[in-house]
Amino acid sequence: MKEVALAHGLNVAQPENLKSEEARQPIADAKADVMVVAAYGLILPEAVLAMPRLGCVNIHASLLPRWRGAAPIHRAIEAGDNETGITLMQMDKGLDTGAMLTRAALPILESDTSGSLHDKLAQLGARAIVALLPASGRRRGSRGKTGRRPATYAKKIGKDDARLDWNRSAIELDRRIRAFYPAHALLAGEPLKNLAGAPGYG
Repeated sequence: MKEVALAHGLNVAQPENLKSEEARQPIADAKADVMVVAAYGLILPEAVLAMPRLGCVNIHASLLPRWRGAAPIHRAIEAGDNETGITLMQMDKGLDTGAMLTRAALPILESDTSGSLHDKLAQLGARAIVALLPASGRRRGSRGKTGRRPATYAKKIGKDDARLDWNRSAIELDRRIRAFYPAHALLAGEPLKNLAGAPGYG
């Protein structure tokens, strides 16, 4: 994204966070109609959410309200979900609790890793946001608040998530290998890393 922006002579700002007024100034200066957020790991301050005339739209890599939070792609594979997708959501001060604007689903294949699924969802999200933006000024509602439906949370990935436990079933081990690259374990006392995500795995 940065490379494309610079190639087209667009300004690029990369603040570590948006807590200070100075860090938020480039957003205010843009006087944007709408702000699109993708793969941003921090919660936006309310002052930022209010800056664009039509608010902020998040491209979230799950079918909300399932898998709110930081690692929806990994958790969907780990849980053995048959499908996932993207949700375009009007952002509010909560964690993935805003009004859903549109959703698009795709199946999770037995050969999918977190890497391959990420790439598919990135393409799906890009097509969805391009289709949504021209109608942004005309929209009057949404398909409902994600906060009103039963939710599951995709907690951040920890070091132990990628550890293989040989006492688990083959199905569980396969899911963990595909979800967390590179997964690791001890085999005959020696450290072992799998090749999930590498060409030929699956």
